Amino acid sequence: MITSLLIANRGEIACRIIRTARAMNMRTIAVYSDADARALHVREADEAVHIGPSPARESYLVGARIIAAARDSGAEAIHPGYGFLSENADFAQSVIDAGLVWVGPNPDSIRAMGLKDAAKERMIAAGVPVTPGYLGADQDPDRLQREADAIGYPVLIKAVAGGGGKGMRRVDEAGEFAGALVSCQREAASSFGNTQVLIEKYILSPRHIEVQVFGDRHGNVVHLFERDCSLQRRHQKVIEEAPAPRMDETTRASICAAAVKAANAVDYVGAGTIEFIADASEGLRADRIWFMEMNTRLQVEHPVTEAITGQDLVEWQLRVASGEPLPKRQEELSIDGHAIEARLYAEDPAKGFLPSIGRLERFDLGNASGLDNIRVDTGVEQGAEISPFYDPMIAKVIAWGETREAARETLADALDEAVMWPVRFNAGFLVQALDHPAFVAGDLDTGLIAREGDALMPPAEPSDGALADAAAALSDASAFAGFRLNAPPRREAMFLLNGAPIEIGFAEAGGEATTDEASLLVSEGGQTWELGRWRATGVAAGGAADGAADGAILSPMPGRIIAVEVTEGDAVTKGQKLLTLEAMKMEHSLVAPFDGTVAHLAASEGVQVSEGAVLARIDRTGEHT
Repeated sequence: MITSLLIANRGEIACRIIRTARAMNMRTIAVYSDADARALHVREADEAVHIGPSPARESYLVGARIIAAARDSGAEAIHPGYGFLSENADFAQSVIDAGLVWVGPNPDSIRAMGLKDAAKERMIAAGVPVTPGYLGADQDPDRLQREADAIGYPVLIKAVAGGGGKGMRRVDEAGEFAGALVSCQREAASSFGNTQVLIEKYILSPRHIEVQVFGDRHGNVVHLFERDCSLQRRHQKVIEEAPAPRMDETTRASICAAAVKAANAVDYVGAGTIEFIADASEGLRADRIWFMEMNTRLQVEHPVTEAITGQDLVEWQLRVASGEPLPKRQEELSIDGHAIEARLYAEDPAKGFLPSIGRLERFDLGNASGLDNIRVDTGVEQGAEISPFYDPMIAKVIAWGETREAARETLADALDEAVMWPVRFNAGFLVQALDHPAFVAGDLDTGLIAREGDALMPPAEPSDGALADAAAALSDASAFAGFRLNAPPRREAMFLLNGAPIEIGFAEAGGEATTDEASLLVSEGGQTWELGRWRATGVAAGGAADGAADGAILSPMPGRIIAVEVTEGDAVTKGQKLLTLEAMKMEHSLVAPFDGTVAHLAASEGVQVSEGAVLARIDRTGEHT
């Protein structure tokens, strides 16, 4: 058995691996960048090794530094977690060549499944059904356009080396194809160093079903049933569950058998996931489910599988890497109950889900972590810094129940109590999604979030009752104006809600101020606001900023300009793309706020910009400088 383990990752997955490794009496070694020097995973490990500057490409993605850290610390094995180097076959081979144990599949298996086009060809040969599309080596844009036209729109352009929703574009008509191809290839080059793409028929009522598979070095392969990951935003999973709603036993047996066949086709060892796309227009049927890709690593959503099977998949990984056979045979595995996982992101739903960064002055998941049927996996704590260098996911909250509805209610209740400030997060959005009638009914597809849009957005302000209670707590009762006969005195007063003026009516109770604080946090429905005293701020009425009303285009966060679509003097229309900012592993389009002219342009490609930097200014049509 492995006795010492280096975790080549960060955040919640590093903490999660450390937890199991410690239970197995392994010495754990963390690695960290400058930005993570005080991170939770660093403190939870037995040892920690600094591996470089904050950007991942200078630290977590530098395989030589990871291996050097393992050698210097005397680690026997390396666990890559997910993301970063977890599916890098060359890194896996270099770990093995260094005489270390690689906790993952064989490098040849990673290579076989790493490129989507080659993987699909292998699956076709193995008799696994695949989605119709183009997998050719000819990447001439005209050829790709012709293939897309022949497949029929809508189509999906996918980077062959892609993953995590990156390097992927839906195209609904022929005229959009060329622009989408350029954008997809640019993102693929940035994220994966490979611009090659494939084209698939886009399924109009798609469900994302994946099967957890596991193999050992003794020729055994099993599945641990399926997960449904259909609730997605911009191809990123948001809520996952196991088992899949409305999956009958015949269809389950078919898809799980196909997953085992796919794993056997590449002599798979360790944890992996076979991802399928299902046409759910007539329900889940075995003849309408096709292979998409294989993830040759542990998945973010693995806790829901652990919850319904009672197995620790990280323990399985470590035992298999140590040369042991799989802990269970197929006939010993079964489904118990239902589990749902929600991903908590540091992002602001009200601002198009832009990532949010800063210090977590308040981070409280209520009593979630203390409930028997709730599990919280996180890599942050109150006081931690959310940096712009890494993925903005900060935690996963997983609920188990004897039924799907019990799990759903438990998870929604837990998220409802979440508090985070001043960094924004998406708990309110997750509550809305869990309570949406389509989700409650299990009527899912990958377009649900995009289709419902505003219906899933949490309220912009707390309820009147929550505001009134908070205002009463902040107000000086001795200064109230007016009273009501036979009722508590009532006053109307100005406050600041997240810095914006708001008038609140509330009942006075008693004759003393409830608090001496200048502000307090209001939490409701998974959202957090700051209510402040009007006089304590020194802000005059009407002093709230008007944002981009003056036409200034500001950088919403630190990042790098990767495309400039206009020049000074250009006429632009409302909504027209001006610039593209790359930040936190995502592309963000900055658009014109109204019809006008580019009066000033301060951005150029390749330049790093800070949050709030003025990148351009648009003058309204008819205005003159």
